[in-house]
Amino acid sequence: MTVRTRFAPSPTGYLHIGGARTALFSWAYARHHGGAFILRIEDTDRERSTPEAVQAILDGMHWLQLDYDEGPYYQTQRMERYREVIAQMLAAGTAYYCYMSPEELEALREAQRARGEKPRYDRRWRPEPGKTLPPPPPGVRPVVRFKNPLTGTVAWDDLVKGRIEFANEELDDFIIARADGTPTYNFCVVVDDWDMRITHVIRGDDHVNNTPRQINLYLALGVPLPQFAHLPMILGPDGQKLSKRHGAVSVMQYHEDGYLPEAVINYLARLGWSHGDDEIFTREQFVAWFDLKDVNPSPARFDFDKLRWLNAHYIKQAEVRRLAADCAERLARRGVAVTDTAVLEPVVALYQDRVQTLEELADCAEPFVIEVHPSPELREKHLDEEARRALAELRRRLESIPEEEWRRERLAAAIKETLAAAGVKMPKLGIPLRVVLLGVPQSPALEAVLEVLGRERTLSRLERAL
Repeated sequence: MTVRTRFAPSPTGYLHIGGARTALFSWAYARHHGGAFILRIEDTDRERSTPEAVQAILDGMHWLQLDYDEGPYYQTQRMERYREVIAQMLAAGTAYYCYMSPEELEALREAQRARGEKPRYDRRWRPEPGKTLPPPPPGVRPVVRFKNPLTGTVAWDDLVKGRIEFANEELDDFIIARADGTPTYNFCVVVDDWDMRITHVIRGDDHVNNTPRQINLYLALGVPLPQFAHLPMILGPDGQKLSKRHGAVSVMQYHEDGYLPEAVINYLARLGWSHGDDEIFTREQFVAWFDLKDVNPSPARFDFDKLRWLNAHYIKQAEVRRLAADCAERLARRGVAVTDTAVLEPVVALYQDRVQTLEELADCAEPFVIEVHPSPELREKHLDEEARRALAELRRRLESIPEEEWRRERLAAAIKETLAAAGVKMPKLGIPLRVVLLGVPQSPALEAVLEVLGRERTLSRLERAL
């Protein structure tokens, strides 16, 4: 058997972090077994589905490098196939027309609730041996309902949660086609997974209650059942359902905020899955190790600190050229044009082991390529008379260093000589110098900053400050 998995998002919003983890686990399972990974867009909710949301899903998949072997398939392009299967079910007697109006159904539910009963359709239009149905009321367009078994249980061995059983008497004769003819979610999913030969349905555990209905549909159609694996939900650090304040935002927002895709992938992989005590691993290692038996059935907790720690690790390991190109794009979005990204490479090399996000890296790089104007507060706090004298002394020494000798060793020596000549400690020179050159009071080693900033910019900024 060739393993075939799928990721089937609804384009009613962005690709969020929970959906991305589902896609990742489905992708990894297929890749681990040498199978196929299919992308299907479940866009039958025409009121809420948008082209922008479809594009957001595709962008997120591309950024995370979750390549799919087939698709994207769109449910709205498969309507003829759904109608064909519904017709077959009506002919086989596994589905039937129901002429109950929405108003009648709501009145029935209200009465059931008033009696303390679970609200459900009472199967009044369900054909049974010896049962006489009323004539169809004129002007009412019927829905099509599935003829769910009345007795017994429906069960499956979930690859994450273990054995799960539902009593059929707890399940409704649910609608598989609305009055306007459009098919419903549970029906479309079954037909799609059947047609696409899906062997393993890996999805969030919010779908557990849909699974018994879908299994009964498979059985009614007489087609093979896939195996099911329901992934635990992701909670916020406080144990509550993941929300926007916890990080349940678009996957592409993580790109905007300066996270590397390999860091996000590594982090998502550890949300509910583990391989011993391994915290950091490559995409290739994850695929080699991944198995659904190692997925924890308990909810996972989203930890922003862990994600930032991982991101810092991957930034340290990244190629300088790649980070410089990314930095140039981020500066461009701020209106800072860098025509040659090579000029950013020494800046990136200076800071890449000090930042946790690419946005922080761009913040650090920006003073090296724009005119810096320290805030009045910083000037007042750090540029007193003693500091100015020390800076003037340093400037005189730096002026004597020719361009070709503008190297860290010479610059470090000039700083050391200045401290002795001015009779001040390092903070009295270092902090004012950072404020003048970069507009901030902290930076890497000053001789490294001076070397990267260059002779011309360094002397110009010192002259302007004095």
